[in-house]
Amino acid sequence: MDKQALDPVWIGKTFDDFLFRPQRGVTTTRASIPLRAQLTGALALELPIVSSNMDSVTGGDMAQTMALEGGLGVIHRGQSIERQSETLARVKRSHSAVIEQPRTLPAGSTIGEARAFARRHKINGILIETRPGSAILAGVLTRRDIPWDRVHDSETVETFMTPLAQLKTAGPQVATEEAERIMFEGRIERLPLIDDQHRIHGLITRKDVRFLRERPFASKDIKGRLLAGAAVGCAGDFLERAQALLEAGADCLFVDIAHGHSQVMQHGIEHLRGQFPDVPLVCGNVATGAGARFMCDLGADAVKVGVGPGRGCRTRLETAAGVPQLQAIREAWCEVGGEISIMADGGVRHDKDIFLALACGADTVMLGSALSGTDEAPGRVIEDPATHSKKKIYRGMTSPEAVMESLYDSEDIEAVDAALATPPEGQEIQVPYRGSVVDILHRIRGHLRSAVSYAGCDSLESAREATLPDPLQHLIVLSDASRRESYER
Repeated sequence: MDKQALDPVWIGKTFDDFLFRPQRGVTTTRASIPLRAQLTGALALELPIVSSNMDSVTGGDMAQTMALEGGLGVIHRGQSIERQSETLARVKRSHSAVIEQPRTLPAGSTIGEARAFARRHKINGILIETRPGSAILAGVLTRRDIPWDRVHDSETVETFMTPLAQLKTAGPQVATEEAERIMFEGRIERLPLIDDQHRIHGLITRKDVRFLRERPFASKDIKGRLLAGAAVGCAGDFLERAQALLEAGADCLFVDIAHGHSQVMQHGIEHLRGQFPDVPLVCGNVATGAGARFMCDLGADAVKVGVGPGRGCRTRLETAAGVPQLQAIREAWCEVGGEISIMADGGVRHDKDIFLALACGADTVMLGSALSGTDEAPGRVIEDPATHSKKKIYRGMTSPEAVMESLYDSEDIEAVDAALATPPEGQEIQVPYRGSVVDILHRIRGHLRSAVSYAGCDSLESAREATLPDPLQHLIVLSDASRRESYER
């Protein structure tokens, strides 16, 4: 689309500076209003919410729940390559129509080894192969087959498993519906997928098929696995990290540095594009139209917009660098809207801010503090002994605590010295414990649908199409008095 000039009204404006003018409603029920949005040109979400790649926000549990609820979780990079990759692989394996590389043990393994194996990998069924690495199915051992006592721990799995001759199996290309029928008629919980030579090609379980059928809005890849993103940097071992994450199943990479409009980012994107030309890249952060254009020209699939608006960030306080968040979103849209996706990152205090971000230029919204303090966020619950109020830690990734933890196992002495010499631009705070993130996402989904209804539209996509060319036709700039009337409660 043609580049659009930024109207001066946007200068210095953020979420609390506007209200949205209600329009005539066209839906009979808000409950079915679709909220589908493009994360990148190739990836779409049924809920346009992304959990921030912060070590106090997104680990495996958060990433899994975000995908199940139609959003996306981005696993943070403040950890070793191995740990980040293992976390991502666990999310990809957690719910899938087909488990492509099921856990196996060789024949000859003991019941004690099988018991420990099942506990370590949190699985209820183990495929037994004829010999180590053969991938030839010999049988299946389930938890129900394993004796409850330890008397038989030294005996081999062949004594207790169901041998291949007695198993129901299917070919590698079996349709999910056919697999479900076979399992139902055979009253079995798992269906190994094997070829004519009995080589293992996958595993389908009734639990996973049923689970995913009940969640048609979940974010899934073409193989039925949950979508998951992961963050990388632009220096050091970032290419090695990217390689490991993609091998673990990452659907997109978030190229994440504090100052995205920089030579450092250019170096990172050029090397990532050279080595992984087809992987979707979400790059940031920037706060200007020029920064968004910079990302677009480098080949980013989406740009992350926001410098300093988040609760865990002190960049504006320490450096005075930044642009009010709604102005930054609109600047980015005027420059690259329609060419690449825009992700608003930071500054959301209330659910209405999410709709304003989407209506003014963002395709998706990344949340950090709004999702922290939940059961699914990493970290333990802290209870005040005097008031019995419960809290969890939320921190910016450039806070001293987050930086030092990410470098705890590092052997890069220069990186450690550089981190110690750089003044922090993040902070650690306590946020109220909020229970499950599912409740928060359901609330956001409901409020977004209501906002779309007030906008006089029947989908988020149509609401954005109506407002994006000129949001100021639909927005009211607030005076101090009207701002107090609207937002002070």
